[in-house]
Amino acid sequence: MHTDVIFDSDGLRLSGALHLPSDLANGGQRPAIAVLHGFGSNKDDGMVRLATRLFSSLGYVVLRFDMRGCGDSEGELGKVLCEDQVSDTLNAVSYLQSLPEVDPGKIAVMGHSFGAAVAVYAAGVDPRIVACISSAGWGDGEIKLRQQHAAPGAWARFEAMVEDGRARLAKGQSVQVSRFDIVPIPPAMRGNLPAGSFMEFPFEVVESMLRFRPNAVVGNIAPRPLLLLHPADDSVTPTEQSIELFRHARMPAELHLFAEIDHFIFSDDSRAALNLVTEWLHKFFPARPAASGAA
Repeated sequence: MHTDVIFDSDGLRLSGALHLPSDLANGGQRPAIAVLHGFGSNKDDGMVRLATRLFSSLGYVVLRFDMRGCGDSEGELGKVLCEDQVSDTLNAVSYLQSLPEVDPGKIAVMGHSFGAAVAVYAAGVDPRIVACISSAGWGDGEIKLRQQHAAPGAWARFEAMVEDGRARLAKGQSVQVSRFDIVPIPPAMRGNLPAGSFMEFPFEVVESMLRFRPNAVVGNIAPRPLLLLHPADDSVTPTEQSIELFRHARMPAELHLFAEIDHFIFSDDSRAALNLVTEWLHKFFPARPAASGAA
């Protein structure tokens, strides 16, 4: 069960779904987790819903929400700028802090892919976020895009697209770019894209990704805990991106790579990943106080 909610982000109304644990007593407070959706997706993404179910079952207050321009939120459709999504995430934290059911000093963020990069950056610039989980995320937009366009001639085609986009924008022309010209996804994997995902984006999204570098701020998260998850062989977001995030991070940070799974880590079949996240939360960001009086 959830409650549909609306909260403000820089003058825009963002749409969310608030999930309260079933055993939360009247007047009680719990830690909260904001779950961030992926590239041009929305709060009804299957990965978002699965993570929400997991966190709710463990006793957390959970907020899943549509970033500006996505789902039911206000904003220019498909204009998913990294910096704007960081702002939306920080405003989601403010909203959670305002709720009587939430312990305002215990708010975490979790994101997947594009949302993971946003989660890491948000945690790196705002100490109100006391724990961060990144699933198949990335730390340097330009390097990531170079790695994703590594086939012969692919980067030259990408650069030509960027030059054309910049020239047309300078003339005041609107430019739309195909999702797969920005982030190539093998055809066999495209069925995993959530319903309602955007297939085209304004060119400004490309520029935003090129300049976005969570690596620059991930070290600021310490001494707050950081969990990095990534497939050992990811055909969408190169595994090296999470490895580099870990290299730039400071303790306590953990990096876990998973074999025989590709990009979309959170699924009912990924018991190893779900169990690891559960154990990490119990250790670093428990939903309830530890039982007292144990022998």
